[in-house]
Amino acid sequence: MNGRVLHVVGTRPNFVKAAPVVAALRTAGCEQVLVHTGQHYDERMSDIFFRQLGLPRPDVDLGVGSGSHARQTAELLIALEGELTARDPALVLVYGDVNSTLAAALAAAKLGIPVAHVEAGLRSFDMAMPEEVNRRLVDQLADLHFATSPEAVGHLAREGVPADRIHLVGNPMIDTLLTHLDHFDPAAARAAHALPERYAVVTLHRPANVDDPEAVRTAAHALTEAARLVDLAVPLHPRGRAALGEAGLDGAPGVHIMDPLGYVEFMSLVKGAAAVITDSGGVQEETTVLGVPCLTLRTTTERPVTLTHGTNRLITPVELVPALRKLLDTDPRPPSEGPPLWDGGAGPRIANVVTHWLDHHG
Repeated sequence: MNGRVLHVVGTRPNFVKAAPVVAALRTAGCEQVLVHTGQHYDERMSDIFFRQLGLPRPDVDLGVGSGSHARQTAELLIALEGELTARDPALVLVYGDVNSTLAAALAAAKLGIPVAHVEAGLRSFDMAMPEEVNRRLVDQLADLHFATSPEAVGHLAREGVPADRIHLVGNPMIDTLLTHLDHFDPAAARAAHALPERYAVVTLHRPANVDDPEAVRTAAHALTEAARLVDLAVPLHPRGRAALGEAGLDGAPGVHIMDPLGYVEFMSLVKGAAAVITDSGGVQEETTVLGVPCLTLRTTTERPVTLTHGTNRLITPVELVPALRKLLDTDPRPPSEGPPLWDGGAGPRIANVVTHWLDHHG
């Protein structure tokens, strides 16, 4: 095997996706570099993930932090260009669809370094979502495309990606979930946050829900009404906490607002929840495998497989209370078998493709 693999991670979901890939490549004896961009810079949102997921400490933390999309992406491009030039990897692995993903792919492509995209081919067809812009551009730049679901393979093929570059490997985020499943303790997490036995978990972070003042008010009102049906556990990023708090969610009866949680603690709460209300892509996937009913406050999803195989449903804020009431009044569906290859083996499958590629291109 020839050449070094450089992983770029920057946000919580990136860490969860990268962990099984890093572990499998380590087992294969691959030389690796882990670059953390610092796009999420709160200790609870990054450092704890490395500890819990068994990732090695990053070889470098760029500490870019937050900012507008243009400013953050520009700073990431500059910082990542320096790292790529200094470390000269044979392949750059990028994850998901955040600004760190796009910046790493673009910097690598400009330097003539091949790129592999984990979670390639997902499409919401909503270009108002920054993530949709990122994932489409990254797939145009990538040399290897690791897809989590059959429809993602179809999207890539229709966009002209050669078949020999597309690999259906399953979902590395689910590898991490299954690896830690025995560590999830809903009772302990519930007790730590003084939650009743029956509760729902809420996660909101997308700009469409937490940046627009009218949308924030609408979401906060819907959640306040939902809390009349069941207590809500609401871990919030700082930005979302400020916006939703000002809109009246903080202090509403039955609403338990808390700081962002570590992976194991958060997934413990999700596993024990009567329902999850979210706008997150990853949470849609995790609830699908755990068999927890999920109401997604979005009009589109880039993960339609969670609608067909899982317990997920797209809703508007107006639909939240009746949809939640219906869920709470009926027994949720049992866990499905899950989408194809969501079996805990995505990391090794990705590692097999990467090591074979390095043997021929590294």
